[in-house]
Amino acid sequence: MDPLDERIVRALAEDARRAYADIGAEVGLSAPAVKRRVDRLRARGAITGFTVRIDPAVMGRGTEGLIELYCRSRTAPADIRRALARYPEVASASTVTGEADAVVQVFASDMRHFERVLERIAGEDFVERTKSVLVLSPLLRRHAPDLPA
Repeated sequence: MDPLDERIVRALAEDARRAYADIGAEVGLSAPAVKRRVDRLRARGAITGFTVRIDPAVMGRGTEGLIELYCRSRTAPADIRRALARYPEVASASTVTGEADAVVQVFASDMRHFERVLERIAGEDFVERTKSVLVLSPLLRRHAPDLPA
């Protein structure tokens, strides 16, 4: 990506509904030129889609927790993903380095709901044990990595 592409991506990361003409005025291009660059970025896979950011608390999911999964040996990441995909409360899941095999981000309606989800996940065949923490206050959330200025 060249610096102009980075500025366009940064503008879209701030607000994906922003008009190409508005972005163009900011970066010094016409709206059609911005659209061509966005189309190229999408074709190359640099931009994978456009989405809506939702506040989980407003949607009735104000309790957030992180669950570390410790899995039985030879558990494939695809098996973990397939199992966790069944839980609508799971916002994200990643394999990680360190002692845990994966970390799972869960949004629940309240503490009891989180506990039920934790118990169900801990009961999956491949899970040996879990370790969880509750989020008190999110300090920083970025929805796209910061690009060089």
